[in-house]
Amino acid sequence: MRKSFAKISCAFLVGGALLTTALPVAAETKDKTSAHSHSHKHDHGDEKTVYKGYFEDDQIKPRTLADWQGDWQSLYPHLQDGTLDKVMAHKAEGGDRTADEYRAYYEVGYRTDVDRIVIADGSVTFYRDGKPLEARYEDDGYEILTYKKGNRGVRFIFKKAEGDEDAPLYIQFSDHRIAPEKSDHYHLYWGDDRAKILEELTNWPTYFPVSMSGDDIAHAMMAH
Repeated sequence: MRKSFAKISCAFLVGGALLTTALPVAAETKDKTSAHSHSHKHDHGDEKTVYKGYFEDDQIKPRTLADWQGDWQSLYPHLQDGTLDKVMAHKAEGGDRTADEYRAYYEVGYRTDVDRIVIADGSVTFYRDGKPLEARYEDDGYEILTYKKGNRGVRFIFKKAEGDEDAPLYIQFSDHRIAPEKSDHYHLYWGDDRAKILEELTNWPTYFPVSMSGDDIAHAMMAH
C-alpha cells in the first residue's frame, strides 16, 4: 500500500478519545425498537444530543454503504484557497481559539491528497490527481469511541472484499449519525490495520457532495 493512503484518516470533531470499546457485528444489539428517528435530529439548544455524541447503545443500528453513496469532494482545497475563512471566523466568535488557530487545527484535520471519492453499489473509488483507485467493500461492524469529555462516537467499518491492490483494506465512516440515514457529509479513516485506524484523532479528511460550491459548504458548516 502506498504510504499516503496508510496515513489518511479522520474522526468526529470532538475531544481526544479516552478509550475504545469494540462492538463487533456478533455483539450488536438485537433490540428492534427503531432508533432511526433519533439518529440525526438535534436541537442546538440541547448540549446532549446524538449529533454531539450522547446516546444509548441500543440506539445504534447497523448501516450499509448506501448511506454514503454519492460523489464527494474534499474540504481541504476549500480551506487552502480561503473559502472557509468565514467558517474559521465564525468559530472564533463563540469558541476558545482565534480564527488563525482554528485554521491551523483544521489544516491538520482536513489534510489529504484524495480530493474526490465516489461511492456506488458497494464500490468505493478514491481519486488522487484525477487517477482512480477502486475496491468493493463489505460490512465489518462498528466501533464505539468514548471521549474525555464524556461524549461518544461511532465508526461504521467496511473491509475490502476485492479490488485494486493499493486500495485500503479498511475504511471507517464517521458522520455524527448512529443508525441508517443518508449522510450529507462524512469523515473517513482508512488503512490496513483496523485497530490502529481507530486510534487516529488528529487527521480527519472530510467530504461534502460535489454538487455543493465552496460557499454552500461554508454556510452549511456555520449552520451547525
